[in-house]
Amino acid sequence: MIKIGVINVSDRAAAGVYADTPGQAVVALLREWLATPFAVDYKVVPDKQPVIEAELRRMAGEAGCGLVVTTGGTGPALRDVTPEATAAVCSKLLPGFGELMRATSLQYVPTAILSRQTAGIRGRTLIVNLPGRPKAIRENLEAVFPAIPYCLDLIGGPRIETNEAAMKAFRPKA
Repeated sequence: MIKIGVINVSDRAAAGVYADTPGQAVVALLREWLATPFAVDYKVVPDKQPVIEAELRRMAGEAGCGLVVTTGGTGPALRDVTPEATAAVCSKLLPGFGELMRATSLQYVPTAILSRQTAGIRGRTLIVNLPGRPKAIRENLEAVFPAIPYCLDLIGGPRIETNEAAMKAFRPKA
């Protein structure tokens, strides 16, 4: 069974001030879209770059997650440091993920230009940063997810198959 990491980056959720709906939204989408059985490694962490970096390293390393999805911390506020943490732990960044997510979000809100979502590779793990609102999480993940299974193939990560009725992945024909 493959492992997928989900990290909700939020000071308030980490402190128990409000419910962790963003991370749960990611898990619900994965359960809807994936045909491959998977286990979730789940954490809620505060907006602190060293804490985020440590959790990304743990999930990509000792936990063996092939995919790690973060929510939150991608805006322009001083506390928003998820993209910086991702860049610090990745050997390669994949800017096309962020470009597509911003373009998708611009269809809904003009403030999408303020978002800083990104993605990168650490070893055989793909890390994808999403915004922190469940509606935006669905919109953004729905846009980039068709490329995720093939990206995992290319980096030697786990093979994942989608539930074609809910999400079609793209893989080039052999």
